[in-house]
Amino acid sequence: MKSLIHPSTLFRHLINLYPPYLFTGIKVSSISRDFHNLQVDMKLTWYNRNYVGTHFGGSLFAMTDPWFMLMLMQILGKDYLVWDSKAAIDFIKPGKGKVSCYFNISEEMLSDIKQKTQSGKKFTPEYEVHILDQDGELVARVKKEIYIRKKKNS
Repeated sequence: MKSLIHPSTLFRHLINLYPPYLFTGIKVSSISRDFHNLQVDMKLTWYNRNYVGTHFGGSLFAMTDPWFMLMLMQILGKDYLVWDSKAAIDFIKPGKGKVSCYFNISEEMLSDIKQKTQSGKKFTPEYEVHILDQDGELVARVKKEIYIRKKKNS
């Protein structure tokens, strides 16, 4: 019998209960059924505000982790090893109010991954995600390097 809840819906509900996200106000607000698109939001609250009244930088950074890795694990399946390997954040302006970031795994990205891992070698692409405020202005730019390798015997 098929599950009554789609895996992407279950994923979203469960991850939003994960304490590091729940207690910082980080929330996956949407995820596509195919795991290719995901949106993460965070409202400014007393518990994620820094000394000067803007979003705490660690919370901004945390809202970008580990989405590319988890999305790729779901899309590529058990034949691939996928890990976060590096990350860097560039703070552009103070985050106030609600901030959001959007993750997308395109068909071109997947094609590139499959081509470059076909022989079993590792591939470490770098993807960039932008954290935007409620007016669509850039708050921070995050670069994530992902380790991807096709498993042996796959």
